[in-house]
Amino acid sequence: MATIKVKLRLSRVMDRMGVVYYQVTHHRRTRHITTKLRVKPSEWNGDKGRPNESAPNSMIIQSQIDRDVATLRRIIDYYEDCNKEYKIEDIISRYRSVDINITTLDFMRAQVEQLRASNRLGTAKNYEKTMRSFMLFLDNARLPISALTEQVIRDYNTFLIQRGLVRNSVSFYMRVMRAIYNKAVRQRLVEQQHPFVEVYTGIDHTRKRAVSESIILRLCRLELEPDSPLAMCRDIFIFSYCTRGMAFVDIAYLKRSNIQNGVICYTRRKTGQLLTIRIEPSIQRIIDRYADANSPYIFPILKTLDAVEAYEQYQSALNAYNRHLGRLSRILGCGCRLTSYTARHSWATAARDHNVPISVISQGMGHASEYTTQIYLTMLENSVIDEANRRIIGFLE
Repeated sequence: MATIKVKLRLSRVMDRMGVVYYQVTHHRRTRHITTKLRVKPSEWNGDKGRPNESAPNSMIIQSQIDRDVATLRRIIDYYEDCNKEYKIEDIISRYRSVDINITTLDFMRAQVEQLRASNRLGTAKNYEKTMRSFMLFLDNARLPISALTEQVIRDYNTFLIQRGLVRNSVSFYMRVMRAIYNKAVRQRLVEQQHPFVEVYTGIDHTRKRAVSESIILRLCRLELEPDSPLAMCRDIFIFSYCTRGMAFVDIAYLKRSNIQNGVICYTRRKTGQLLTIRIEPSIQRIIDRYADANSPYIFPILKTLDAVEAYEQYQSALNAYNRHLGRLSRILGCGCRLTSYTARHSWATAARDHNVPISVISQGMGHASEYTTQIYLTMLENSVIDEANRRIIGFLE
């Protein structure tokens, strides 16, 4: 059986970084595999063949060592199980044929570029945001994708928490990292080790965002200066409410070609689900208000058909939309807070209050499952619960 030892090759210059290498011995023959890992002699534990815990990036360095040694042992086990003679050169050759040197950040950059090339610009932005965060965590250290271990993920999770991120934000980064890791597994760059089992990757239910039908009516009747940004913002919000909570991204990209025979037919950009909506008079009035024969779009939000430019315009418009909704919230008063999600939540809540079955609400909103719809409807107003309770126990009065 071949053996493996982890050692540090000292520099000829005093206290300069040494080079970590693996000493493989088989049938009394020895070969060295040099790595790109660098450690000062004073920070290296020669007896244990590992960096001291106090050494900079010791966790990342040790993670790569652990993964490299595990790869070598799997190769040795493979040859032992074959019950055939093998040479030390066979071990070295097979090890070097495995693409274990691609770094996690290089792999993440490649995924970002692929997403951009496929016009999946929103997902590309999320990947790039996560990549920049992970880059801060690594602090210039090179971490091979093969060394993305459970310990690394736990430490990254702690890093995010210490930076003050809330639970859902930490989960966002973890979900993106998991998606990237699983892509590396599918490309056989790494063996599946399930490194995310001890970190949270769910989504906490957030505070209810819905407003009442009376607020929607007040917003409709609000006197605003015609052709002003606030008026357009109000119209888009009401359009979203009337179209079963159409998301702002789908409104922005909605084209005149999506309207045929009195029906809006569009594909949700988030889920790819095809939805059709009958155009009611309240919807038609808003469409007519912004009709422009020179533009392919329903609303004057996007000015180009170029995917990259259109996405940048959408991002800018979304930020402006939420700012204007904040102003409308202050005008309405009553403590309401309008956001780009409010119309969607409000339509779902109104549908429930009108005794529309959850299955119908789910299909109308384009949800993949009724569970997602339940998230929108979980938190009932106390007044609704109190009224129900009054009816139930009223006979005791």
